[in-house]
Amino acid sequence: MAFLWAVVCLALASTVSGCGVPAITPLVQYSEKIINGHNAVPGSWPWQVSLQTRSGIHFCGGSLISEEWVVTAAHCEFNPYAHVVVLGEYDLTSNSESLQVKTVSRAVTNPYWNPNTLNNDITLLKLSSPARLGSRVSPVCLAPANLALPTNLRCVTTGWGRISTASQAMAPRLQQVALPLISSSQCMQYWGNRITSSMLCAGGVGASSCQGDSGGPLVYQNGNVWTLIGIVSWGNSNCNVRTPAIYTRVSQFRNWIEYVISQG
Repeated sequence: MAFLWAVVCLALASTVSGCGVPAITPLVQYSEKIINGHNAVPGSWPWQVSLQTRSGIHFCGGSLISEEWVVTAAHCEFNPYAHVVVLGEYDLTSNSESLQVKTVSRAVTNPYWNPNTLNNDITLLKLSSPARLGSRVSPVCLAPANLALPTNLRCVTTGWGRISTASQAMAPRLQQVALPLISSSQCMQYWGNRITSSMLCAGGVGASSCQGDSGGPLVYQNGNVWTLIGIVSWGNSNCNVRTPAIYTRVSQFRNWIEYVISQG
């Protein structure tokens, strides 16, 4: 997983009890020299979902935030008539995994989503029936509103996106990579005024997210609890591992998420 766009954050005041604690412990090495990514421990990121066509083609990631709701990126353009949410996935090439394939009854994109600037890149998906929670399927905690995050915070992103700058091929098995957050001012040295208060930057140190990781999580760990702070949004089209990738800043949308969920 040379390129993943997910971040793990503090779990504070989440609406989901028992969120953010995997039954199967992830193995994360925050090495000084991050060499791209590597296979995740199967089942260790139980909120990671795969968005797929009805014929089983993976195109984006997402995160389970409750039994009935998944959060992903607006630019994934999820279509409830053509797409499904797959929970419990690890190996996209395996036919022996115990998966939950869910249709979606509602896809709610943030009203301020701008496809030209990629600002406010977030969509909520309501599953047609609740997920069956267990050791390989459970929700992540949501970052609280206006959470202040320190620069260089160690985060993790996960996904099945491209694993090589030389190929369009997706990773068959779920990949993970540890990345540091970088400041907005640092990020603007690469991306200028395209960076807004609704975005987070991470990486640029030898690993990144890339195409196919979109919509997936950026999380961080506080104690034994993982919190969703970012959603893989955009970055360098060539998946340059020396350029920071951009994530939707979840804390900016916490109140909107609560409102949409309260509306059912």
